[in-house]
Amino acid sequence: MVFDLDMIKAVYARMDERIAAARKVVNRPLTLSEKILYTHLTEGNASKAFERGKSYVDFAPDRVAMQDATAQMALLQFMQAGRPKVAVPSTVHCDHLITAKVGAEQDLAVANNESREVYDFLASVSNKYGIGFWKPGAGIIHQVVLENYAFPGGMMIGTDSHTVNAGGLGMVAIGVGGADACDVMAGLPWELKFPKLIGVKLTGKLNGWTAPKDVILKVAGILTVKGGTGAIVEYFGEGATSMSCTGKGTICNMGAEIGATTSTFGYDESMERYLRATGRSEVADMANGIKHHLTADAEVYANPEQYFDQVIEINLSELTPHLNGPFTPDLATPVSEMKDAAEKNGWPLKVEWGLIGSCTNSSYEDLSRAASIARQALEKGLKTKAQFGINPGSEQVRYTADRDGLLKTFTDLNASIFTNACGPCIGMWDRMGAEKQEKNTIVHSFNRNFAKRADGNPNTFAFVASPEMVAAIAIAGDLSFNPVTDTLINDKGEAVKLDPPSGDELPTKGFAVEDAGFIAPAADGSSLTVAVSPTSDRLQLLDPFAAWEGTDLKGLKLLIKAKGKCTTDHISMAGPWLKYRGHLDNISNNMLIGAVNFFNEKTDSVKNQLTGEYEAVPKVQRQYKAQGIGSLVVGDENYGEGSSREHAAMEPRHLGVRAVLVKSFARIHETNLKKQGMLALTFADKEDYNKIQEDDSIDINGLTSFAPGKPLELVLTHKDGSSETILANHTYNEQQIEWFKAGGALNIIRKQVGA
Repeated sequence: MVFDLDMIKAVYARMDERIAAARKVVNRPLTLSEKILYTHLTEGNASKAFERGKSYVDFAPDRVAMQDATAQMALLQFMQAGRPKVAVPSTVHCDHLITAKVGAEQDLAVANNESREVYDFLASVSNKYGIGFWKPGAGIIHQVVLENYAFPGGMMIGTDSHTVNAGGLGMVAIGVGGADACDVMAGLPWELKFPKLIGVKLTGKLNGWTAPKDVILKVAGILTVKGGTGAIVEYFGEGATSMSCTGKGTICNMGAEIGATTSTFGYDESMERYLRATGRSEVADMANGIKHHLTADAEVYANPEQYFDQVIEINLSELTPHLNGPFTPDLATPVSEMKDAAEKNGWPLKVEWGLIGSCTNSSYEDLSRAASIARQALEKGLKTKAQFGINPGSEQVRYTADRDGLLKTFTDLNASIFTNACGPCIGMWDRMGAEKQEKNTIVHSFNRNFAKRADGNPNTFAFVASPEMVAAIAIAGDLSFNPVTDTLINDKGEAVKLDPPSGDELPTKGFAVEDAGFIAPAADGSSLTVAVSPTSDRLQLLDPFAAWEGTDLKGLKLLIKAKGKCTTDHISMAGPWLKYRGHLDNISNNMLIGAVNFFNEKTDSVKNQLTGEYEAVPKVQRQYKAQGIGSLVVGDENYGEGSSREHAAMEPRHLGVRAVLVKSFARIHETNLKKQGMLALTFADKEDYNKIQEDDSIDINGLTSFAPGKPLELVLTHKDGSSETILANHTYNEQQIEWFKAGGALNIIRKQVGA
């Protein structure tokens, strides 16, 4: 089945004219990223060239994708917009709310029971507003999107930071907050600062134990978690064309871990093969007809330094397997150096779990290559010394892998097959013993390894690797095991060596599935209703946020000065808290409970300026709100790194925080704050972070003349009565300032619809 074929035809039909217009205004050859961006301008044909990293541009994405955790808030907002139906093809995917514990069948049944209210809500909203619904067990959003919706040259947004996975099929696919998705579903332009461009030239060819995952693990080590911020990473070269489509998806997926706006590859034969294998030959035929538009102009790749803001070159023939971590996805260590690194840093060498799956690595090829290692272990008399778990990426992948014997190979090696869902990757893992908080090591093929993320244990050292490397290390049970050089002792006492992995890019018998899990919406949902119980603790209809008072902000209390890494996991935890993603007041009880307080080095412990006592962050903020007192949150570098979850912006807004002042922001979180009517500010002088004291009262001046490029003035009044004045920069443009004044972007949408 081909979804939205007419939409894809329309996108391809306008490419000639729009790319010609773009080439005329830019007056030079174009990268692939630029071709896709310029062909998706709201204005149509480009009338001017945009400045990378500076120009705010309105785009018209082709589609929207939402996962169940973030879809709740996105659709609660869309319901307020007053539109009868979504303006672009949109889908909801139920993949986040399923806990991995026993195995697929039991775990899915538990999820269907525990989250029935949420699933029923999402299904009914989807049915009413023309949104495709993928039921629980259908698969992980990004694998399902790659199999069914992604197409070369398209643009999509999704309410998940790993929406970027679709770059593996030649898209510009970008993670956003629910308010952005609401705009696009309501038929409004979507605003993005025109990205900078990073080119990654891949030479040579992967071999032996090295996998596509190792490419992005290497890139993460080079660029760090913020090195791609504000940029699209475009991969090219002979190494790029030699990789599979799903391998490319893996690389693009983890581009979120370097802060990149998105990543992409030019259309090639591997993408054509994947389109045909997944039942989309019509799309492949159309793409073949305009393939010159679906990659960069030849001059760009011949002389990349002239067209990209930064160029990185990696020789795949020389690349070796990597393990990244712990606690951050950019700490890259070659497997051959892990033993020394672990001993030097005190990382536990004994591996307790090996986990394969997540949106990053759960394709048929991933399972096939990992299964080849498992099969060798069985044949050579080896058993796993670590526990072993598998999350297939979709029901289509699971069904096909089961038919072809891959899953039996895993279970013969005593692996647990979990549901086609995110599971441990998003913290939905009921891991036995995690509550003891013992120091331990796990290895997984996921994308993120922040503290507490997988199992809630701050002492779990999580390392990221390719699926085949995870399988090998699970068998060895040793973090320092290097399958390229090391041997293992089998059940006969013999030293045996694992051969390099092998596998099928695509199933030789083709994909198969009985029930993929898709439910189409009603043709006309105008007469349907969506009910939300007023007593529900899972769902809560939204009330509009209040508009700006029209004055400067006086007497704000410092809520917390966060120290060091403060990701969206620290601001609004996932795991058990996912159940409240549709209830803003309930989930606000996790606001900033993971952030480290600069003044006492503790989490969830801040000074209440009304009482002088140290209390939980949400408890203190609720007291400020009850007294009508606004507050300020202060943060460090790359504040809001990680997930696209807009709850990290909505919770402070709901509880009365007025501004967030940091050294630097992660892109999505800064946008989410702006969308919700918050002030997102950065220190003009980063050293001023040190001037913020625990008992400070803060005034924010200059809001009555709030304008693009004009800093705001903050007056810090200290406990001893002294005061200091510092400057805060911002990146608000005229439209975003209107969001602030209106109390949030959604308030403006509502007015436009009602006018």
